[in-house]
Amino acid sequence: MIRILAFVVALVCAAPALAQVPTEQAPASYKVKFDTSKGAFVLQVTRAWAPLGADRFYNLVKSGFYDNVRFFRVISGFMVQFGISGDPAVMAGWRDAPIKDDPVTQSNKRGTITFAMAGPNTRTTQVFINFADNDRLDASGFSPFGRVLSGMDVVDKLNPEYGEGAPRGRGPDQSRMQREGNAYLTKEFQHLDFVKKATIER
Repeated sequence: MIRILAFVVALVCAAPALAQVPTEQAPASYKVKFDTSKGAFVLQVTRAWAPLGADRFYNLVKSGFYDNVRFFRVISGFMVQFGISGDPAVMAGWRDAPIKDDPVTQSNKRGTITFAMAGPNTRTTQVFINFADNDRLDASGFSPFGRVLSGMDVVDKLNPEYGEGAPRGRGPDQSRMQREGNAYLTKEFQHLDFVKKATIER
């Protein structure tokens, strides 16, 4: 028993520590350019709208998190969702570091960008852009932190053929995306549009 315990302790000590996600405070206002498979669009982020969300998004973009991610949930007339890394190891680190909720100070109007969530204080990396005025989301705590400044026509053209995700729709299964990354999407959802690169504009 002593040998077994010593072996387990040795394994734990030898395991690499999980790198902490960056938590730099974002500027009061900043722009992010998304180069995508359909063209480019630019977001204007206003920190005062949702400070915690704006900070998290800033650090995600700076770290290159959104590069090569897929627009995996595109529902015409509603919204487009993205923000699961194509690398499961990268995704795991951010997934285990949720941020607290921001008060809703802006409405989910067409062109606004908001973090997706699965309940209180569960925001991590997934975001969505509203195709329409989705004011009904405001009361559920979805807090916009920015808006599309230019290129909304590009956002409107993102491929909606897969629609809602599994199991309710024929789109990708988020659990498999978390586990398998882009290997799963490349094999089974070849027509998804994607982010080539996201950069903070100076």
